[in-house]
Amino acid sequence: MDFPTIHTNFWDAVIAVPAVMILTQVIKKSFKIKKKYIPFAAVVLGYAISIFISHRGNLLAGIIMGYFYGYAAIGSYASLKTAIIAYKKKAIVKKFRKQLT
Repeated sequence: MDFPTIHTNFWDAVIAVPAVMILTQVIKKSFKIKKKYIPFAAVVLGYAISIFISHRGNLLAGIIMGYFYGYAAIGSYASLKTAIIAYKKKAIVKKFRKQLT
């Protein structure tokens, strides 16, 4: 069995992953899904976008890239959330220190 040839392009990094992030947030807000199921929803969306839109005609490539779309969206969201929380904590600490002096 040969590995499939998977072509990554502009679509993969700049459009598909943010699309999965945005659609995941829309689903989360619209359907009130529990937090523990959100990553699963992101992976399912990644599979759907990859299999039906970006890698039509090559199921194995669609499955492999769908996995990456979903998990890239999960990682990007977690990274962004962590950065925002750290920034807010830094701003609060800075404000508190300023009040002490």
